[in-house]
Amino acid sequence: MPINWEKLRADLELPFYGNTLRQWAIAIGTALAVFIIAKLVQAVLVSRLRKLNEKLPSDAGASFVEGLASVRLWLLLIVAVFIASLALALPPKTTAILNTVAAVAVLLQAALTGNAIISLLVKGYSLKNLATDAASVTTVTTVGFLGRLALWTIIALLVLQNLGVDVSALVTGLGIGGIAVALAAQNVLGDLFASLSIMLDKPFVLGDFIIVGDQMGTVEKIGIKTTHLRSLSGEQLIISNADLLKSRIRNCKRMQERRIVFTIGVSYQTPGDKLASVSKLLREAVETQSNIRFDRAHFKGFAASSLEFEAVYFVLTPDYNLYMDIQQAINLWLFEKFGEAGIKFASPQPTTVNIQATDLTAKGEEKAGS
Repeated sequence: MPINWEKLRADLELPFYGNTLRQWAIAIGTALAVFIIAKLVQAVLVSRLRKLNEKLPSDAGASFVEGLASVRLWLLLIVAVFIASLALALPPKTTAILNTVAAVAVLLQAALTGNAIISLLVKGYSLKNLATDAASVTTVTTVGFLGRLALWTIIALLVLQNLGVDVSALVTGLGIGGIAVALAAQNVLGDLFASLSIMLDKPFVLGDFIIVGDQMGTVEKIGIKTTHLRSLSGEQLIISNADLLKSRIRNCKRMQERRIVFTIGVSYQTPGDKLASVSKLLREAVETQSNIRFDRAHFKGFAASSLEFEAVYFVLTPDYNLYMDIQQAINLWLFEKFGEAGIKFASPQPTTVNIQATDLTAKGEEKAGS
């Protein structure tokens, strides 16, 4: 059946909601064309620019690509509908609604794009500098959080203003209501301010190994309310930031050198001449090792079942594994040399000792064991 073009043209001129059907058809076609073209352009640009940035990497290029990729489909659709509506004669109220929806969509997309760019910059900086400058990474993370908070706050106020809300009155009301909220959420706000204090004062940063009371671990994350540690045994420790600031924190990563004090006990049956050589052997045992500095070795005192000698040395690096290797080597050396010298280590059985001052000066030590 042939198409009646005359009748079709006549039908297209029929009015509908203040416009002819032809105008509505043109508007719908325009909206679809704008949406499809915009999406294709976005996809092609993101793909090409991402490949280009892989060959010539730069923070600015990565930020631009991330911002372009963050544009949502709903924004493209709303913009396409808004552009198409310009070709129609719509009632003032409908036009105002479309303008408001378009403005709110653009503002929300601006917030999403800004948030994506800030997150990308913070993540990129953290990956580059965490190993060499963890303190600055902590600071940048704080700045990134505050930047995102400020961005969303401004966008929220602009959205409310576009929706017809009196922002100045709202801000005043929020100021009064904020006092009540602050009183009701003292613990949460305490943790929040503690988090800011940690990030600004930096008693520890990401990657530091800290000891808090009887808990210890490597700092994995400094959050708004809690800090996450990874313990030596593998589990995750989560401690509130307020509790951290109230505690005494020992930051092992900032240790420049490690002071080691170790004690050995020798038998009360050890002859006096051999007893006098123990301190020399302790000194020699320490000085045979590298990466350490000898401090002292002394006959410390009389224990219940042994004669105690104390030695002190410094490991010139904070590496715990290196310290254990050195201490092991010292112990093995002493075990061998004591055997050669006939010096016996103390047995765990308790020994009762009676000492008289006159005997110490005239005859040496008088020992009695049971």
